[in-house]
Amino acid sequence: MDLDQLRTFDRIVREQSFTRAAAYLNITQATASMRIRALEGLLGVTLFQRGRTVTLTDQGMTFLPFARRIIGTAQEGREALRRVERGRIAIASLRSLVTPLVTEPLLRFQEKYPGVDVVVNEGRQAQIAAMLHERDVEMGILCWPNIDPLVVDLVPLLIMRERVPLVVAPEIAARLSSQPTIEEVLALVPRVISLRWWQAEPETAAALVRMAQTSVELPTGPARRLAIKGQGLGFFVNSAVAEDIKAGRLVEIAPANFEPLHRDTAMVVRSTAALERDMLADFVREIALECESVGVILDNRLEALRGAA
Repeated sequence: MDLDQLRTFDRIVREQSFTRAAAYLNITQATASMRIRALEGLLGVTLFQRGRTVTLTDQGMTFLPFARRIIGTAQEGREALRRVERGRIAIASLRSLVTPLVTEPLLRFQEKYPGVDVVVNEGRQAQIAAMLHERDVEMGILCWPNIDPLVVDLVPLLIMRERVPLVVAPEIAARLSSQPTIEEVLALVPRVISLRWWQAEPETAAALVRMAQTSVELPTGPARRLAIKGQGLGFFVNSAVAEDIKAGRLVEIAPANFEPLHRDTAMVVRSTAALERDMLADFVREIALECESVGVILDNRLEALRGAA
């Protein structure tokens, strides 16, 4: 039994597919199958029921927590060795917050620690949760509260609330009444831009999509361009469109029958022991300073948790 076999077993469970698991692990499907056959031979049981879908047998379900415990222990050991080296920091953030929260802190951090390697990963909520779970990163910035069942033992260091305004192009805003209804807005811009800012979409955002004649789901960059061109309206996190609003390229509107929206995010760690690394603690504090300019701080436990670590 080796870690490659266990990691392959765990990934197949997560992906419910040998093919997707192999792609994630950057191996061939034949290699994934060979590893599982070897593991099953060693254990003397069948771990998966193979068919159109891949499901665990009762024996596989029983073995799963033990396999993950072994993987976790090995990852903890790897993390401990990285800490000894004290030359590398790895964090992960929601894509929409990398530029407003991480860029300037990274510049200040590198001035203080010019010889330290820094890895900043970006992704969606589930991807960041997976990186924290697998201990590929030491700190994550994600939506809060976390409802991803993969990682439930996250410790929030700071919780920030950011406005999510509804925006349109200025030529559209100029044609609206002083207190427009959402029906009036949609009569001028029938296409709604749907962006996945939240883990669970608020009813207000979902209702807007249902009311529109058409909707489109896009990454932030193309979505901003569509809105600026007057070809759609949508809810954008404030940090993504603040410069556009300031420059007059977009206008925030507040329909009388639609409540304002916000998004809560948090800087999190798996354990406060991570803050024992002065380098990581300094980087986290730098990011916390940016949070104050991007949103409203709902809770800041950073110093208290570091003192207790």
